[in-house]
Amino acid sequence: MAQSLCSPEPSLRLTPNDSAPQRRCLKAHAIIVATVLWVLVPMTVLAQEALLEWFPIRPINLDAVLRQQTFAPTDREFTIQAGITALRYGDIEVRGLYRYFSEHSREEDHGFETNQHAILVNPRWNNFIDILNFPKSAPISRTIRHILFGPLEDRAVPYVGLLAGTNYPGNGPHSPGYFIGGQLGVRFPIAFGVSLDIAVEHNRFQVHFHDKTKEAQQWVLTTGVRF
Repeated sequence: MAQSLCSPEPSLRLTPNDSAPQRRCLKAHAIIVATVLWVLVPMTVLAQEALLEWFPIRPINLDAVLRQQTFAPTDREFTIQAGITALRYGDIEVRGLYRYFSEHSREEDHGFETNQHAILVNPRWNNFIDILNFPKSAPISRTIRHILFGPLEDRAVPYVGLLAGTNYPGNGPHSPGYFIGGQLGVRFPIAFGVSLDIAVEHNRFQVHFHDKTKEAQQWVLTTGVRF
């Protein structure tokens, strides 16, 4: 019968000198096991980490915007918005947006039409509520989800985001101006690969109106789909 090279002959009694090879063999086994664990454990941890994705494009969003603006003009407007995903890393994503609106003003504003374009970068933090996932017995995040979303708490994806980019016309009739803002929203999956996205924004941007350049502030409610 074959025997391990690390095992002494059963018929022989080990002496202190004879046990030295066995100790060396056990030490070699321990080094091999430690090496394997040192290699495999980091690989397992890395496999569980989020992957960085460049230009996944999807999900694409299409939104209709109800808008109230304090200047240029003071009125409610209808806006169309479209965007793509430029970067995704776990719950962090960066989106690129294009926003266009055109409106005929009210009679008290002398009946004119305004056209404005905005190109924006929109970083978002999805499921930000989950940072409050403590204590284990009754996580605060779970309580907030239950209060806000009820039976949809496990499907809702709440998020916070920033908006930064340019608005045209902005610093002059033929020059762009700055655009900055923030948003708070939630996304609900409604079918395979399709979600309903609702968000509230507050923005500040530079706009040229009636030969004047001024900063306007606006509250925006966006409702759209992502697919």
